Amino acid sequence: MGTFKIEGGHKLHGEITPQGAKNEALQILCAVLLTPEEVVIHNIPDILDVNKLITLLEDLGVKIQKKGKGSYSFKADDINLSYLQSEQFKSDGRGLRGSIMLVGPLLARYGQGYIPKPGGDKIGRRRLDTHFEGFIKLGAKFRYNKEEHFYGVEAKKLKGTYMLLDEASVTGTANIVMAAVLADGQTTIYNAACEPYLQQLCKMLNRMGAKISGIGSNLLVIDGVTKLKGTEHTMLPDMIEIGSWIGLAAMTKSELTIKNVSWDDLGQIPSVFRKLGISLEKRGDDIYIPAHEDGYKIHNYIDGSILTISDAPWPGLTPDLLSIILVISTQARGEVLVHQKMFESRLFFVDKLIDMGAKIILCDPHRATVIGHDFKSTLKATTMVSPDIRAGVSLLIAALCAKGTSIIHNIEQIDRGYEDIDNRLRAIGARIERIQ
Repeated sequence: MGTFKIEGGHKLHGEITPQGAKNEALQILCAVLLTPEEVVIHNIPDILDVNKLITLLEDLGVKIQKKGKGSYSFKADDINLSYLQSEQFKSDGRGLRGSIMLVGPLLARYGQGYIPKPGGDKIGRRRLDTHFEGFIKLGAKFRYNKEEHFYGVEAKKLKGTYMLLDEASVTGTANIVMAAVLADGQTTIYNAACEPYLQQLCKMLNRMGAKISGIGSNLLVIDGVTKLKGTEHTMLPDMIEIGSWIGLAAMTKSELTIKNVSWDDLGQIPSVFRKLGISLEKRGDDIYIPAHEDGYKIHNYIDGSILTISDAPWPGLTPDLLSIILVISTQARGEVLVHQKMFESRLFFVDKLIDMGAKIILCDPHRATVIGHDFKSTLKATTMVSPDIRAGVSLLIAALCAKGTSIIHNIEQIDRGYEDIDNRLRAIGARIERIQ
């Protein structure tokens, strides 16, 4: 199990460029199965979850060539469908949550898709019902093998239909869209997710010859086509990483420039950080954060009541940033209530922050009140274990702010979502080393 040793309390300085978006990569990579022609994708992050999916595609028979850093070509003209029933697939697919999104494209093109019950991290139950209900509505038959925890859908030909999703699931919407683009007739998806990542997927599918309208809204209309062609696609920068670096700069009172952030796709993120009192400037497509020498003050509501920051489906704030916001608030001036609506166990890492000296009241599994220190007392270094990707990075930010040397175990959880994080942090002056 890998470990980070971090010496906190040092100022950082310089430029950092965010990686390609993990959540977009998992969708886009599955979409290469929809065509026998070559698809070239740029800005793919070099992280554990994405590399696992690339290996899985390779085992399926996709011809993959590396073109340069973060650029690959994919050609799915000779797929080995028997691999889907093999023991190897059952174990490989289990270790990766994103593998569920293989089902939609496989079902659309080959009339069958299988998936073992996915793994991933410990942040609450993520239901797969939305995915399968969508496939059933398109005319697929669903089967589940209880002994092996193995799901399957089969259909001779998918038929377009109207559906209202029970939740605006991003992966669910992506999966259904990929199935519907090759179905007969028109599919209407209401209460669809509309995250930038999903918009990216729809735009890419349209360039491949799909007919999707309503992109960016919660009502998607898809006219089925008989085949799709190859394309080229560049992924957005990872907005969670951008949020992480904004928080890191404020907490360490550092002057930082975050490069190429695709500002128009950040939604609420800049304004939420401003509510916490953090100054950030848009410079071209970069974000400049000055050194917050005097700290940062949380804005109350007009009537004087305590600020509440909560997550919501897009265009609300992404749930992935709440753990980061919680950490940043520990050194702010003022109080804030962080309300994690979409997952039930994401706040449990606050115990670690309380050990470090943060003033946090965990109200219930969904809500925590943070009383900021205003840098009058610093966080104390400690030894901790990373429970999931986002909490792991939040603890990393806390450790870089704390006085003394902290140890973070189980950093595989951080590597799942952040590319080469220790080297990139060292480049801007962080004192962090990886110990095996």
